[in-house]
Amino acid sequence: MRVIGVIDLRHGRAVRAYAGRRDQYQEIGDAVDLARRYVDRYKLTELYVADLDAIESAEVTRPFEGRDHSATIRPIATLGVPMWLDAGVSSVDRARHALSLGASYVVVGLETLPSFEVLRAICTAIGGKHVAFSLDLRNGQPIAGDEIAREAPEQLAARAADAGAGSVIAIDLARVGTRSGVDVDLLRRVRSAAPTSMLFAGGGVRGPEDLKRLVEIGCDGALVATALDALYPSVTR
Repeated sequence: MRVIGVIDLRHGRAVRAYAGRRDQYQEIGDAVDLARRYVDRYKLTELYVADLDAIESAEVTRPFEGRDHSATIRPIATLGVPMWLDAGVSSVDRARHALSLGASYVVVGLETLPSFEVLRAICTAIGGKHVAFSLDLRNGQPIAGDEIAREAPEQLAARAADAGAGSVIAIDLARVGTRSGVDVDLLRRVRSAAPTSMLFAGGGVRGPEDLKRLVEIGCDGALVATALDALYPSVTR
C-alpha cells in the first residue's frame, strides 16, 4: 500500500484542506518545509501537490502563464521522491508544463477536464503511465463541467482508463481532512470498472484499519495528510 503525502497550495503556501471548502482552508506554513518533513520524518516515498490556484483558474487552451507556483513546486520536486502534480491540467500544453516543473505523475482532474478526448490526447502526448485521472467527487457525486456526460463514478473511471490513464484517483472532497472513513463500496465499483489502472483513494482515511480495507478491495495506495500521525504514531511520540 503506497501512502502519498498531500500538500495543498494556495498563494504558494501550504493550507489545511477540510471537506472541500476551499474558501475556508487555513494556512499552515511553508510548503517546501512541509514536504521535507513528510520525507524526512514520516519517510514517505511519494508526494502529491495540489495547486489550488491553478485548479481554480484552469483554462482549456492556455498554459499556466505565471499563475502556478513554480518557485514552490520545483524545490519539492528535487527532494528525491516522485511528485504527483495536480494543477488544473486541461490540455497537452499544461500537462507538458507540469512535467517541466518536475512532476513524475501529471494529475488530470475531472473537475477541470473539458472532455475525455483531451485526456486521451494528454495520455498520447506524455505517456499514459505518467497520467493520473482524478475522479473528483463530492458526497459520492462527480464534479464535472457541462461537457462531461452525467455518468456514474465507475463509468467515468472506465472512460479514463480507456483513454489511457495509467492511474485513477477516487477522491471525495467532502471527506478530505475529516477522517470520516473511505467509501469502500464506491471504491469497489471503481476497481471493478477500471481493472487495468492503478487505483488510489483520497479523502477520509482515518488510520491503519482503513489502509487494510483498501488493500482488501484492490487499491494500490492512498492520499493522506490529516491521518499521517495516526498512521505513523512513533513520529510524534
